[in-house]
Amino acid sequence: MFVDKAKIFVKGGDGGDGLVAFRREKYVPEGGPAGGDGGNGGDVIFRVDEGLRTLMDFRYQKHFKADRGEKGRNKSMHGANADDMIVRIPPGTTVIDDDTQEIIADLTRHGQQVVVAKGGRGGRGNTRFVTQRITAPEIAENGEEGVERWVTLEMKVMADVGLVGFPSVGKSTLLSVVSAAKPKIAEYHFTTLTPNLGVVDVGDGRSFVMADLPGLIEGAHEGVGLGHEFLRHVERTRVIVHVVDMSAADGRDPYEDFIKINEEVKLYNAKLEQRPQIVVANKMDMPVSEENLALFKEQLAADGKEFEVYPISALTRSGVQELLYKISDIVESIPQAPEVEGVVETEERKVYRFEKNEENDFTIRRDNDAFVIDSPSIEKLIKRTNFSTQDGVARFARILRNMGIDDELRRRGAVHGQTIQIGDFEFEFDEKQ
Repeated sequence: MFVDKAKIFVKGGDGGDGLVAFRREKYVPEGGPAGGDGGNGGDVIFRVDEGLRTLMDFRYQKHFKADRGEKGRNKSMHGANADDMIVRIPPGTTVIDDDTQEIIADLTRHGQQVVVAKGGRGGRGNTRFVTQRITAPEIAENGEEGVERWVTLEMKVMADVGLVGFPSVGKSTLLSVVSAAKPKIAEYHFTTLTPNLGVVDVGDGRSFVMADLPGLIEGAHEGVGLGHEFLRHVERTRVIVHVVDMSAADGRDPYEDFIKINEEVKLYNAKLEQRPQIVVANKMDMPVSEENLALFKEQLAADGKEFEVYPISALTRSGVQELLYKISDIVESIPQAPEVEGVVETEERKVYRFEKNEENDFTIRRDNDAFVIDSPSIEKLIKRTNFSTQDGVARFARILRNMGIDDELRRRGAVHGQTIQIGDFEFEFDEKQ
C-alpha cells in the first residue's frame, strides 16, 4: 500500500531537574553547595532515509517522544543529556506544523535532517545560585519542558519523469512496457489511485525513474477528484510527460483534454508551467488516431504552443523507444532536482533572563475579584521553579518584583491578600514582600 500523508505527534524530552546538595566531606566544614545541573532532554529529529518509499510506518506509530535528561548529581556533577530520537522518513517528505500550516522542512536528500521538537534544557543546581549574600542557597530549577506539536507529513514522489493526463489515456500501460513496474490496468477511470514508480532502462546505458501519477479531472487544483493527492507529486518530477488519448475515447476532445490538464497544473503551482513537458500522442493504433493527431497539431500551431508531439502506441510499443531517447536527453540536460517551495529550519530556543526587567513582557487584567497576569516568560518560570523550598519561593517573588509586576498590581488597585492568577497557578498578593 502507498501512503503519502500522515499526521503524528512529536515531543522533545524534558530537561532533568537540578539538584540541591551540599558537600559533606569529613574535613571540609561548611563545604558549600554541590548540586549539579540536570541534563538536557533529547530532540526529535527527522532524517531522510533513501531506503524508505512510503509513510506506511506512521499509520501504526503516531507518537514520538524523546527521553528526559537525567537529574543533576551530587558533587556538582551534571546529569547526562538524553539521546536524540531519530525518526526516519522517505525522501521527498514535507513536514508541516499542523496548527499553523507553516512548512517546517522540505527534505529531499539522503541524510538530510531537521529538528522538529527541541528537548528542554536541564534545570540548574544550587551551585548556580551562589552569591556574596547567599552562600548556601537551597534553590534548584526544574527541567524545562520539551517542545511538543502535531505535524503533518506529506510525501511527494521523487521521480525524474511524471506521467500526467486524464484517466484511462494509457499512462499505466506505458509504464508497464518501459519498466518492470506492474501497475493495475483496467478499462475504467481512476484505475490508478496511487503513484507507481518504475526504473526505465533506455538501452544505451542510461536510465531514469518514471512515475505513473493518478489521473486528474477538471477542478483538481481545488481538490476535485483525486485533486491535490495527484498534484503534489507533479512538483517533484523533473520532466512532465503529458499523455493524450488520440483515439478520442468516450467522445472526448484530445486537444481540450490537453488544455485542461495544463490549466489544472498551472493553477495548482504556477512554477510547474516552466517545467519541461513532452506531449505523447498515445493509442495511435486506433483507426481515427491519425486524423485526430493532425488536427491536434494544427490546434497547437494556431494557439502558438510549441510542443514536440511523439506519436506512440503503448499497446504495440510503436514509437516508444524514440520517446525514451528524447526523455533521457532532457533529463540529462536539467538540474538533478527541480526547485521546490519549502524551507529547512531549526527551531531556536528562546532563553528568558528573569533577573532583568523585561518591558512589556506581561499584561495584567481584572477577572472579577482576581488579577490575571499573562506572560509567557513567567509561565515558563513557574514550571522551572521548585516551590517546595523557601529559597525557591523567595526567588520567584524577587523576579516578579524586579520585573515591575508588584508596582503595576498596586497601581491597578491590588491589596494585601487579593488573588493573583498566572496560567493555572494562583497565589495571594503579599504587601509585606
